Amino acid sequence: MSSAISSVFSKYKHILFACLVIAAYLSPYYILGEDTHIRVHDNLDSNIVWYKLLAESGQFFSISELPNVINGLPRSTLATPFDIMVWFYVLFEPMTAYTIGQTIMRVAGFFGMYFLLRRYISSKRIVTGVSLAFALLPFWPSGLLSIAGLPLALHLFLSIRENKWHTPWYHWFILIMIPFFSNFILTFVFFLGLMGVMWLIDWISIKRGNWAFFTAIASMTSIYLIKNYMLIYAMFFNESFISHREDLDLGHKDLMGAIHLFFDNLLNGHTHDMAAHKHIILPVIGVALIVAIFRYLKPKMMIGLLLFNAALSMWYALWYWEGWRVVKDNLMIANTFNFSRIHFLDPMIWYICFALALWIIWKHMRFAKVIVTVLIVAQCLHVFGMNEELKYSGIGTPTFAEFYSGELFDSIAAYIGEDQSEYRIVSIGIHPTIAQFNGFYTLDTYNNSYPLEYKNKFREIIAPELAKDAVIQDYFDSWGGRLYMYTAELGKDDMVSKNSNTVLDNLNINTQALADLGGDYIFSAVPIDNHEENQLAFKRSFENSQSPWKIYLYRVKAAE
Repeated sequence: MSSAISSVFSKYKHILFACLVIAAYLSPYYILGEDTHIRVHDNLDSNIVWYKLLAESGQFFSISELPNVINGLPRSTLATPFDIMVWFYVLFEPMTAYTIGQTIMRVAGFFGMYFLLRRYISSKRIVTGVSLAFALLPFWPSGLLSIAGLPLALHLFLSIRENKWHTPWYHWFILIMIPFFSNFILTFVFFLGLMGVMWLIDWISIKRGNWAFFTAIASMTSIYLIKNYMLIYAMFFNESFISHREDLDLGHKDLMGAIHLFFDNLLNGHTHDMAAHKHIILPVIGVALIVAIFRYLKPKMMIGLLLFNAALSMWYALWYWEGWRVVKDNLMIANTFNFSRIHFLDPMIWYICFALALWIIWKHMRFAKVIVTVLIVAQCLHVFGMNEELKYSGIGTPTFAEFYSGELFDSIAAYIGEDQSEYRIVSIGIHPTIAQFNGFYTLDTYNNSYPLEYKNKFREIIAPELAKDAVIQDYFDSWGGRLYMYTAELGKDDMVSKNSNTVLDNLNINTQALADLGGDYIFSAVPIDNHEENQLAFKRSFENSQSPWKIYLYRVKAAE
């Protein structure tokens, strides 16, 4: 028995070691729970609350509106009921659901990249090390397998492409399960498009269709379309819903600005798809190319993927170039759908290139094993340092519990003393999703899509403040995803802590427009000195030792 265990350990010790590192990476979520520091941007300020509201509403398959947000947020703007993350939030508390999501991302990211790289590289050290580094990347949390699962999906498609109908059944099973753990709009629409191009090239080159491969592409695409039936209904059948995205006016960079964006994305990536590749991976690729030149090698795959990533960064940059406005202004889908998101394929490609570069060094340099080991360890340490608890505790952002400050907002609700569905609030200086998380019905929000008509009505409230500051005016008018109570004095600062000395003494909002929209209260993170001029009645302030916020409660007089 012991010899069998020893044999298994010896055979898989590299994988077991990687799993231990992943467990250490995930340990803060399991040990600290809601006291964990996690990402705020496009996470605490949005997706977590969207899942929570949907889970609590019970309107999974309904097409009715959610009354908690903007007097009725269309159901189609939230996650599909076939999204597994929705059910995590139904079955578990939000932080537990979040932890499960993080665990799935890391495990799938590791094994997906491991199986993919094993096709091309025989060194267990390289395959395991690069896969581990990939699994520890700061993936966008709510994406689940949208980015982390791409290597797994690619491995499965390549398996079907090679083995056709003889592919093991469990490959097919995993393939059809991936859509429930990932986002079609974010990444897989582009990934499947590339798989379609690969199928077409094969068909042209061998004059015969690989129908198993085609079936795999068609099956996954069909599942995504069924999964996103609400979005399709809203886009093509619900003529009464006009999204604020039809009013988008993004992409006004001049040529030099677009070139700068190209290099920035190529070297640093995007906040949602950071590959952490600039300091170690890029130099390693450079060294591998030099070795290839001196050894008369032709690393076609590595060079091809490197050029492909450069092309993705160029496409991303051009998407925000003013010259592209001609297309966006004349083709609605080019304005409302972000085609530049194909750059979310970057991390997978960078790490494939990293592995191929290490493989060249491994085979063609002296002391290669030592060099490769040092480089892998360095990259793993680099990405391990991007662990949410390490990163965000270091820069001082709130923990999960601090951000939502349940006790603080419970005390505000108790003071108001009415059922939360009977009044509407807006927030100044803090994200409106904090109030939403705590059961308040808000007129402000952050959502990917909502009615354009509502955006125009809400704009009337803050129009005097937008007129004072060209930056926030352009931010609201050209995008508007953050339907916030912007003020010129705070700008885009939406996390004003109780330690701030800021006071609003020149606030100018259209309080009547706020009242007409149903507004009853304002939760302000800073005192409003001229509240009487704005027809607001100060009630009292709220704070406690556990919360980073101090909330000043104002009543809208016109609503009294």
